[in-house]
Amino acid sequence: MPDLSALQAALAQLVDPLTQRDYVSAKCVRNLKNDDGAVSVEIVLGYPAASRHGEVAAQVETALRAVPGVTGVQVAVSSQVVAHAAQRGLPLLSGIRNIIAVASGKGGVGKSTTAANLALALSAEGARVGLLDADIYGPSLPTMLGVEGRQPVSPDNKHIEPIENHGIKTMSIGFLIDAEQPMVWRGPMVTQALTQLLNDTLWGELDYLLIDLPPGTGDIQLTLSQKVPLTGAVIVTTPQDIALLDARKGLKMFEKVGVPILGIVENMSVHICSNCGHAEPIFGEGGAARMSADYGTELLGQLPLDLSIRVNADSGRPSVVADPDGRIAATYREIAQKVAARIAIKAQDFSSRFPKIVISNT
Repeated sequence: MPDLSALQAALAQLVDPLTQRDYVSAKCVRNLKNDDGAVSVEIVLGYPAASRHGEVAAQVETALRAVPGVTGVQVAVSSQVVAHAAQRGLPLLSGIRNIIAVASGKGGVGKSTTAANLALALSAEGARVGLLDADIYGPSLPTMLGVEGRQPVSPDNKHIEPIENHGIKTMSIGFLIDAEQPMVWRGPMVTQALTQLLNDTLWGELDYLLIDLPPGTGDIQLTLSQKVPLTGAVIVTTPQDIALLDARKGLKMFEKVGVPILGIVENMSVHICSNCGHAEPIFGEGGAARMSADYGTELLGQLPLDLSIRVNADSGRPSVVADPDGRIAATYREIAQKVAARIAIKAQDFSSRFPKIVISNT
């Protein structure tokens, strides 16, 4: 009969392709038991990956059955998302384990579409997800998520309930104003409004809150990066040199304020003709890969310039919802898993476990 050390050794040979760590050192192995050759084990991933649970279970079962003396194997795979450290000195927001900024530096590169699909992909993988539209001047997420015209309610006249659709919670200034009303506000008013949207929304318990930032590196970006506990940032760009110039500025801004870069997403990497299937890199090629290499970060994925992405977003059903089994939805889910896996290997935040020290006069 094999002992537990032999079983542990077998599991230590299995490397998670997303975290590049074996399941033992990553502390994913729980309740490993051996009952006279009948082995049972739980694998708890640190990121949502419902679509990979079966694959991981099969991988673990194969490895354990190869250990001499094993007569049967039972594997249970699940995911557990915990809070991870943010910028030094910033406490986490109550109930929100991880906050991810989605930024571009330049407008028109598909950042909001990417943010919406990533949020939906994380939800599809089993996470509890919220999405904050931080573009006060041009909110677009209500339209993209099919909730345009809906108004949030306030249970106590102090806080507001987020709007839910497609399995995620959303908040946007677009819910509170007329669709054609321009926001003629100066920077301080904008940052105050954004802070209220973030802090006064009753998000509940969330594994991830994604913040769709407006383009640029101005007041809103600086306020968020200095006052909001960001777990990390995802940079969205196209292969075009002009877009990459601004994307590099956005990346450097996050680096200066101590926000980790989780990776880069390249939008519109190649155009595929819907009639003949011819592929052509309209905006250039290899730009995001070169930028990733220059800054030592990961190219999370490349999305094509595809008509369906725009049509689905305009109709209020982004690609992950409109065609969940399609090629584009699969790409978004792969990117979302990579982002979540990058977060999973970061240092955890244990501040909630420590009691608060209160000094009082007696």
